[in-house]
Amino acid sequence: QLQAYGGGLVQAGGSLRLSCAASVRTFNSYGWFRQAPGKEREFLASVNWTGGRTYYSDSVKGRFTISRDNAKNTVYLQMNSLKPEDTAVYYCAADRRGRGTAYDGDYDVWGQGTQVTVSS
Repeated sequence: QLQAYGGGLVQAGGSLRLSCAASVRTFNSYGWFRQAPGKEREFLASVNWTGGRTYYSDSVKGRFTISRDNAKNTVYLQMNSLKPEDTAVYYCAADRRGRGTAYDGDYDVWGQGTQVTVSS
């Protein structure tokens, strides 16, 4: 039900915008997570229904921006000032109940992931 895309290879300091399209419906809250090889899945950002409430992890605050377009059933993650340590598979997730927390267990639906590689 969620399709994430927009990943790729970028140099350090560059930018990428990830998109996540919901094919069936618009969910109350969305989150972005990532998982690097050998590491646990990490919460990055979440956004509520209106887009007026966002929540970021300290590791990306000030560099990444989450937003949504309900008319397009799409949520975005604008990533600026990318660092090699941002290299990971990035996942979008949806929370039907609208909690928008950092806990991945609160999310009901997950996209397939898109690879982001940042070269030094």
